[in-house]
Amino acid sequence: MSNLGLVLGALLVVLIWYLWKGLNYLTWRPYVITEAFRKQGVRGPAYRFWSGSLGEIRSISKAAMEQILDVKSHDISTRVQPFYRKWTSEYAGEPFLFWFGPEPRICVCHPELIKQVLANKFRFYPKIDPPPNVTSLLGKGLILVEGTEWVRHRRVVGPAFHMEKLKILTKTTAECAKAMLEGWEAEYQQKEIDVSAQFQELAVDLISQATFGSSFTEGKEVFLAQQELQKIVVASNLSINIPGTKYIPSRSNLYKWKLEKRVRSKLVSIIQARVDSKERCGYGNDLLGLMLEACHKPEGQILSMDAIVDECKTFFFAGQETTAQFLTWTVFLLSTNQNWQEKLREEVLRECGMQSPDADMLRKLKLVTMVLLETLRLYGPIDVLRRKAGKDMTLGKINIPKDTEIVMPIMLTHRNKEIWGPDADEFNPLRFEHGVTKAATHPTALLAFAVGPRACIGRNFAMLEAKTVITMILQRFSFSLSSEYKHAPRRSISVQPQYGLPIVLKPLRAGIRIG
Repeated sequence: MSNLGLVLGALLVVLIWYLWKGLNYLTWRPYVITEAFRKQGVRGPAYRFWSGSLGEIRSISKAAMEQILDVKSHDISTRVQPFYRKWTSEYAGEPFLFWFGPEPRICVCHPELIKQVLANKFRFYPKIDPPPNVTSLLGKGLILVEGTEWVRHRRVVGPAFHMEKLKILTKTTAECAKAMLEGWEAEYQQKEIDVSAQFQELAVDLISQATFGSSFTEGKEVFLAQQELQKIVVASNLSINIPGTKYIPSRSNLYKWKLEKRVRSKLVSIIQARVDSKERCGYGNDLLGLMLEACHKPEGQILSMDAIVDECKTFFFAGQETTAQFLTWTVFLLSTNQNWQEKLREEVLRECGMQSPDADMLRKLKLVTMVLLETLRLYGPIDVLRRKAGKDMTLGKINIPKDTEIVMPIMLTHRNKEIWGPDADEFNPLRFEHGVTKAATHPTALLAFAVGPRACIGRNFAMLEAKTVITMILQRFSFSLSSEYKHAPRRSISVQPQYGLPIVLKPLRAGIRIG
């Protein structure tokens, strides 16, 4: 009995210790951190027990989602990033502190501070540890891995994005776009078409071809499962991640595990089939083939089957999602700026005629490039970047403790009138007339693809895809915004039109086909 008493007493001591530690973590620690930042002049919304700033975030976001914007209003941060917008205004654009549950986050918007974080070559600001649901969706591919793992993945994936490889993919992009546009012509009697849905399908075709080549049909099965995983990620976006819950066989976790298994099984079968056919036709010229080739060279950087699966998941989802929204918002801006639509069409017909564009033609389309860059500034698919302090750091004049998350709402940076001028909220592609670095008062103010060593590896691919598709649309159609359109951008991993993008199409040359 005495031994049992000792055991129970010991367990009670351990329980009390953990409760005390937890209470300290949820109360005293936030107070100490808040005071430390306050002494440095960094303020922010008040911390609330357990939830931090989440109650205010949810309240502000709910109110924002009820508004419909004027189609001429490009300051969509009031709807997409309403709490960042509110707090940035309250704290005069200076860095501020807020709380995601009990975890502190420092928000910075000035491009110089953002550059210090993103361009640091010593890995002092690594990527954040992704929530389990995000890892389920994207895998631990190039976007999420760190340190030597990132170097290894980068060396294997990098060759797929060399410009000569991308030029080959331009032809594939044109073929996929041609099939879509012929469908538009055949169904023109409907007069209106939701191009956001059409671009989603096109992007899946494009990324399937680029990733899996001849196996693109099987790739679509991967996309359907990833679409369901995306819904789980969005639903948990404003939820606190409680350690250990990812292992609980809840209904949501069971469904997620089923989807993960489906994605992995399909990808493994595609990869294995490619390996088995290597002797007959090689690994192939798509992303998967290039990764397998790199992994099987004597001097290659070997990736395991799981690592290759994760890279396919990352590239497949991230690539199609950003491409679809990039095209969607470009068409929206050209629909509401008919003068620019005509300018681009004149340039396209002058440089490309009615031919399917190749890489050399696309390089000459200066106005198209300017419009695409302005689209990325105003409606970039990615609206926020996140890192953490890998050690105690000094950012600008602020001392930031190790593991504090640094949030960079680039949508607000892209609308800063001190950086972009008084017309920062307006559509003005001419600001990029002399290139990206001279478009604003700061050379790295455009952050759509990030900057520094972890800048998006697929940026050239995305620009070539968008140029190709937009060029081919301009060759065949004039288009305007449907009266049914509601301007309600929202954040759902990427920035999307909540109610789609219905467009009124008008064929320019009946019966003419692009070669």
